[in-house]
This record gives sequence, C-alpha cells and structure tokens, in this order.
Amino acid sequence: MSSFSIPLTGLKSSTTALNTIANNLANMNTTAFKSQDVSFSDLFYQQIGASGSGDPLVVGAGSQVAATSTDFTEGSVNSTGNVDDMAIGGSTGAGFFVVQDGNTTEYTRDGGFTVSASGNLTTQGGLNVMGYPVVGGVVNINAPLTPIQLPVGSSQQPAATSNLSLTANLDSTAAVGDVAAGQVQLYDSLGKSYNANVSFTKTGVNTWDYSFALPAGASTGGTNLTGTLTFDANGNLTSPATNVSGISFTGMGDGAANLTFNWNLYGASGQPSVTQFATPSDVSGYVQDGYASGQYEGFTVAGDGLISAKFSNGQTSPVGQLALANVVNPQGLAVGGGNLYRTTLASGAASIGVAGTGGLGTIQDGALEASNVDISSEFSNLIIAQQAYEASSKAITTFDTVSQETINMIH
Repeated sequence: MSSFSIPLTGLKSSTTALNTIANNLANMNTTAFKSQDVSFSDLFYQQIGASGSGDPLVVGAGSQVAATSTDFTEGSVNSTGNVDDMAIGGSTGAGFFVVQDGNTTEYTRDGGFTVSASGNLTTQGGLNVMGYPVVGGVVNINAPLTPIQLPVGSSQQPAATSNLSLTANLDSTAAVGDVAAGQVQLYDSLGKSYNANVSFTKTGVNTWDYSFALPAGASTGGTNLTGTLTFDANGNLTSPATNVSGISFTGMGDGAANLTFNWNLYGASGQPSVTQFATPSDVSGYVQDGYASGQYEGFTVAGDGLISAKFSNGQTSPVGQLALANVVNPQGLAVGGGNLYRTTLASGAASIGVAGTGGLGTIQDGALEASNVDISSEFSNLIIAQQAYEASSKAITTFDTVSQETINMIH
C-alpha cells in the first residue's frame, strides 16, 4: 500500500539526516573535519485524475535524499607548539595537502604530521606528504612531486669561510703608528674554527695598512694577508676600489685545505663597510659564511611551505617545499576515511601549486585546524530531523490503525 511506502521514504530520508548529524557531532574534535548537510527532494507523482477545470490531480510518492553537501569553511587554527603540526590558513585558507599511498594520490586538510624512522614526513596514517624537491640547494617547482624527506640521524658537512665582511671605523685623528685591532672567527675545510686577528696600522694621512693572522701554529704561511687602505677627505674608502679576493692561509696545521676567502669591503649598494672618521677606532662587527659540522636537530616550516632542516651548528638547509592542491568543485570530491579526499570527474583534476600563490592559503607551523562543526546548529538540526522522523512514524501507525479497522469491517 502506498499509505505505508510514502512514510517509509520519510523514515529513510530522516534516518540519513540523523546519521549525518550524528557523524558531525562525533567528529567535533577531529582535526580539520568538515561538517556535512543533507538536502531532500520529493519523489515522482502519480496522476489519479483531473478536476472539472482540467487541472491534474496528482499524489506524491514520498521523499528522497537529493544531496549531501560538505561545508569547506576553514575551521579555527589553534596553536599546538609541535613543529610537526601544520595548518592551511591565510586570507583565503584554500587548498589541501597532497599525500600519497603508493601510486594513489589523495588530499587532506589534516596537518597533524609525523616523521617516520626513515625521515619521511607522513600523515598519522602513514601516507607520504608530497612536495617539490631541492636540487642544488634550490627548490625546483617544475619537477614532479616527491615525498618530503628529512635528514634524520645525519650530519651536515662543514664549510670553510669563503667570504668575510667587516664593519669598522679607523680614527682619523690617530697618530702615525697607532694600531686598531679586532678578532674574527674563521673556519677551515674540516670545520675547525680560528680566532683570526685583523689589525690596522696608520701609516700616514688617510692611509692605513691592514694585516690578517691566525694563532701561532695554525698555518705555515699565506698570501695577500696584508695590504693598504686609503680614504678621502670625507672618510670614505677609495682604495681598494673593489673587494679584496684571494686572502689565503696555507699549510693548515690540522691538514685542512688552504683557508682562502674574499674580504668584502663593499656592500650590495656599493657602500664601504670600513670608514675613517674622527671617532675612536673600533671593529664593531663581522659576518662570515663558514661553519663547523652539525647534527640534525629538527626542521622549520615557512609560510610558503619551504621546509628547512636545522643542525646543531646553527645552520639550516632546505629539503623541500610543501605542495598544496585545489579543485574547481570541492563538493565533487570523494570523501574517504582518515580525513582524506579523492578527486572525481565532478570535482575536476587537482591543480598543484605553492602556498600563498594562485589563491592558495599559507602554511602555519606548530598549529592545527579544528573541526568546523557548529554544535548549536547541529542540535537544532537534530531536533528538526527527529520531529520529521516521528511524524513519518506517526503516519505509519495511523495507516496501520486504519488498515486494522478496514480488516475488522470485513470480518
């Protein structure tokens, strides 16, 4: 009897709504969970006649679930303090992390990652987090995506000093023969550090001789360790007119290669870093690019998704850049377990890019995106779905009573 089948469709539709609401409430604390909503439509109609004016007389067959939609609104981003955790935020907050299980590519908003024993950055479910590789110390965004791998348990090779910059002033009122001195730290090819002495001796008006020296026994000789600086009447360096190259300590006592470096007297703008003014002489600072070897200690994540390994020597080294994906129609994504999504014909193919470009959000490290379930809305929807279910149930019991009365009339 249609009297029973019609309210049964209502029960079925309401059950789907109740299940969806229950799933939303169950995932209130699931990282980056996106709530879902159910919409209904009526079923087909049967014409049972026509009115006197010719209008059709129709009877409906019930209801059905028309669609389940996902709310992709960004959840609140909460700090966790765990560097392995990442969230997609920014002005748009759009995009998905790209993860891979074998040859299967999936997408997720859940940035609760971990580092495996082999150094791979993975999801809690063990899927590799994908990104752009580093080639020659530079990220190649034109290369195919590869798993992000961190140098767990490895050490960074030392680097000898190859460039040195000094910030100094030499007192223009100093007497001939006066000496201004300072120390700079240099590294050889084996990572050993030296406190090198740099001294400036005034030899005449606006003229100073310089000299570099390592501690006794550190080397047996050197080239270009001395020279002359000349200044104009305004205290600006005029000679050398370019950076000094090829300063070298030879015969290193620890067996390292010759310690050869350039002294960058001029900055990127061409402004000299050594001056001669009527203030006390002072070597106020220096910058050099050498360092000792170091052990891997962790990693950092920049807003554009660049992941850099940290070492105990204070150095960082890029290892990859997180890739983010987006689709034309997120509602068309197939929802899987574990906070994962897959593309379908309805969603369209995923476009891959770098965080902060092409409408994609930026990466916030040490934070996770919360579920976007609104408990007050869900409870309101729960009451409505419950009432709809009870109404359909009441219709069935009413039709059952009518059926029993009809049978009793026959008997």
